[in-house]
Amino acid sequence: MGKISRRSFLKASLTTASGLALSHVDGFPKEVTKKNVKLKFDAKGLPTTVLGKTGVIVPRLAFGLGSRFCNNKNEEEAIALLEKALDEGLYYWDTASDYSSSDGKVISEERVGRVLKNQRNRVFLSTKVLPRDPNEALRSIELSLKRLQTDHVDVLNIHAVNSLEDNKNILKKGGLLDILYRMKEEKVTRFIGFSGHADPLALTDLIEKGNFDCMIVAMNHYPKGLDTSTTRIEQVVPKAKEKNMGAILMKVIRPLDTIEGISLNAENLIRYALSLENIDGITVGMDNMKVLESNLKTLREFTPMNIQEKKEITLALTPFFNHENLPWMNKGYRDGNWT
Repeated sequence: MGKISRRSFLKASLTTASGLALSHVDGFPKEVTKKNVKLKFDAKGLPTTVLGKTGVIVPRLAFGLGSRFCNNKNEEEAIALLEKALDEGLYYWDTASDYSSSDGKVISEERVGRVLKNQRNRVFLSTKVLPRDPNEALRSIELSLKRLQTDHVDVLNIHAVNSLEDNKNILKKGGLLDILYRMKEEKVTRFIGFSGHADPLALTDLIEKGNFDCMIVAMNHYPKGLDTSTTRIEQVVPKAKEKNMGAILMKVIRPLDTIEGISLNAENLIRYALSLENIDGITVGMDNMKVLESNLKTLREFTPMNIQEKKEITLALTPFFNHENLPWMNKGYRDGNWT
């Protein structure tokens, strides 16, 4: 039997797993193969890095497509923002199946798909799957591909790893991680990873037990009740680097949204994050041209912070690490939905 198409594989997987076949989706893209697609990644002179074992060269800044981006309700403006980012060399785009505006009217993947349908070979595309149930996960992946108007992504991440108990579901035989392995084998995704903003022990556990290409972890915050004496930078990132995983930081500029009087700005927070050891890059949400252009300027002019500069930023972030009334420290929080 010849190799089945990625879309057919997904439909067959769902049918086998649950006895439910998906309805046909008109206009789904044709099979994309190495023979008929030539990647055209172009960083336009922006600082780049090799994303761990993927071997792919990406800009050190990824365009985060969560709540900040989605809460710009002007569709024309948002599409122009994506096109501008791509034209300026910002081709690493990070979205998720459940990224949306606060009122649910803007779906990140749908908005991104409107640009991707004509620019797919120019974008290094990352999305995330949230359901732990294998059947639901397959449906979520199918929906993501439909929304994004493509038949493959570059990175498929397990979304919001949060505890050792969560890992048990992810790692069990036939569970979500096995689904991701199958997606990679069938070229629905080129690489697999995970994202997390909670327990560092859960993240290191997943690194040790799984075979991931990359990860996205939060720099700044912890849920209530967790030990904050050792940061993810110190605990999780070195474990990832032992396995040559790409390491991307998120929540880099989040302190500016919630801590009044903090003596920091977006530029020095971005510089700080990019100066940390073993960090390949960061993902930052952007909602308007002014913010995009400012971040691009910071990236183009980037120089690593010295030890003293980093110490000063670390000290200034202390209130943020210790704050107890932040929305994303509550159980059930997921990144990309905060407003």
